[in-house]
Amino acid sequence: MAENWDKKSNYSGPVLSGENRGGGEVRDETSKIIESYKNPHYRYLVLGILTTVYISNFVDRQVINVLAQYIIEDLEISDGQFGMLSGLSFAAIYTTLSIPIARWADISNRRNIIAIAVSIWSVMTALCGAAQTFGQLFLARFGVGVGEAGGSPPSHSIVSDIFPAEQRATALSIYSLGVYGGILVGTVGGAYLVQYFDWRTAFVVVGLPGILLALIVRLVIKEPPRGMIESRKDVQPPGFSKVVQFLWERKSFRHLALACALHAFVTYGMGNFMPLFLGRVHGMSILDVGWYYGLIAGIGGLAGTLFGGWSADYMTKKTGNKNWYIWIPFVSTIIAIPFALNTFLLMQDGYVAVYSYFIPVFFGGWYLGPCIASTHFLVGIRMRAMASAVLFFVLNLIGLGFGPMLTGFVSDYLTPDYGVEGLRYAMSITVLFNIWCAMHYYWCLKTIKQDFERAPA
Repeated sequence: MAENWDKKSNYSGPVLSGENRGGGEVRDETSKIIESYKNPHYRYLVLGILTTVYISNFVDRQVINVLAQYIIEDLEISDGQFGMLSGLSFAAIYTTLSIPIARWADISNRRNIIAIAVSIWSVMTALCGAAQTFGQLFLARFGVGVGEAGGSPPSHSIVSDIFPAEQRATALSIYSLGVYGGILVGTVGGAYLVQYFDWRTAFVVVGLPGILLALIVRLVIKEPPRGMIESRKDVQPPGFSKVVQFLWERKSFRHLALACALHAFVTYGMGNFMPLFLGRVHGMSILDVGWYYGLIAGIGGLAGTLFGGWSADYMTKKTGNKNWYIWIPFVSTIIAIPFALNTFLLMQDGYVAVYSYFIPVFFGGWYLGPCIASTHFLVGIRMRAMASAVLFFVLNLIGLGFGPMLTGFVSDYLTPDYGVEGLRYAMSITVLFNIWCAMHYYWCLKTIKQDFERAPA
């Protein structure tokens, strides 16, 4: 039987996905799950829980940034080594494991995978607080990456199954609010914890609540049938090599993935060092860094991420042209460049600098929802988790893995000649990678329409 959505995005009848065909008991259970998702309140409850999970993901991933100066002084490490801790140590395993976990998510229960992942990254974040050396903290951060590899791909797949195509970028943008929500909570909370306790306590306090969140995921979220929202027949998922070959044959995806990676290179290269920049170059106190940077980056990024997804859906619906899912990131990337350079090169007052940071963060947030939605529009329903994982493999390996590390090493190189200003110039150089990023968005636009049209039915 076919399940369709009416114009108000409510269900009008039942559907059974391939993985749920079988005995009457299985059909009854599937029907109950479908009935639950008929209720828009439950759909948004699930989206809210997944978004909270993503906030936890980024709190645990990003809290290290506001603790930077304390960790550098305590463990006697360089800016480059800190860049490895905040980027490469996490990204190396995160990108590697995300592929097999995404394959697992395409053939198994995504809800359970997310619950397990949250538990692992929460425990490993708490263990960061026990580290006594650079090597120990590197390994603990490596463990955080192990857990967080299982967060986004299955979540993206669930969101695309429970929201119709015309709302997908908006829903994925709401989910992606977790990036900046995590920055906000992690920065402000981490600043208070390190001010009144120490950096080790901060890791423990932000890590352990994730155990409760894992239980909520397991007990509240119901695994939706594949293709439920689009009345698409469920099929057996293709193997990893076939998915990679499928995506590689789409020139638009190659450019999209590189554009996202360079976008993230700039975002992480700036964001991971912004607390250190404000404290070292502008002399701001840790609590002021937490509040001013946390609120500006958090609110600006939240607004930009939501606006980017909504505007892509709106313009696509208005014009009937899906190219808007690429035009939105392209335009926002170009606009952000002069404002980011202004923040790092021209502003001599820390408070003015952090206020001016609002604009590049706002425009920088436009890309994520439309780019994930575009990736899902290119593939079949049993390829979504894997497609997200491949996109995030490229994004995080280049962006998170090398953005902070290279920014830190350039800062180390410039510091002997320029003193504390070396970090300012290093971050300004990082911003210029947005020019390269914009070029790939432009090249993606040349073939994305044709690739959308030949996506699997």
